[in-house]
Amino acid sequence: MTTPTHLDPSALGTKSYWDTAYTTERQNFSSNAADEGTIWFSDAGAEERMLGFLEDLEDEGCLRKEDDEDGATRFLDLGTGNGHLLFALREEGWSGGMVGVDYSAQSVGLAGEILDGKRRDEGEEYADIAFMEWDILSQAPGTWLGGGFDVVLDKGTFDAICLSQETDAQGRRVCEGYRERVEPLVRKGGRFLITSCNWTEEELRGWFEGEGSGLEFEGKVKYPSFTFGGKTGSSVVTLCFKRV
Repeated sequence: MTTPTHLDPSALGTKSYWDTAYTTERQNFSSNAADEGTIWFSDAGAEERMLGFLEDLEDEGCLRKEDDEDGATRFLDLGTGNGHLLFALREEGWSGGMVGVDYSAQSVGLAGEILDGKRRDEGEEYADIAFMEWDILSQAPGTWLGGGFDVVLDKGTFDAICLSQETDAQGRRVCEGYRERVEPLVRKGGRFLITSCNWTEEELRGWFEGEGSGLEFEGKVKYPSFTFGGKTGSSVVTLCFKRV
């Protein structure tokens, strides 16, 4: 499977863009605690569909909402933004440890402030959630990695990285090194669930499968489809890969 061609760089691929965006969202939240910021891909219902897909995996015995002899499923959210995806998981009864990381300090600050409010209002239900500033492309994981996560989530983060014009030490666009940075975060037998609006199913599989990859395509989330120019597709794609 061939790697897709690159996207044209955009401001959405820069850290300064996201620092500015989350500075504004923090200011909005401080003046109105009901305004927790943007939920990405909400028009497509992506978050709800991701949650439904995870529920199906739990029904099949692949994941665990509650503690058992193997422990409850641990989640890592890459590019967590305002942390909404992790909060939604907790509201749906997922009780395991959760970590949200983002390279924007303003994002982490916003998510932490929202979390503080939830802990104050709803107590211990939100005790085992942590947010931290971390750049997946340039930093080694901290002690929070443990033995790896059962589920690693990406809702639009790879999309943003693909819009960066920065290059790595090998002279590649930074998006080319993303898979090799993600893979060690997923424990053996764990899942990587990624949602994109910039890539088709075939293109996403081209980025994450293939020679040298320890990720294997397992399934996809169903979205309403449309047909244009003789091709059928959807505006948002969510794929699940299993680390083998």
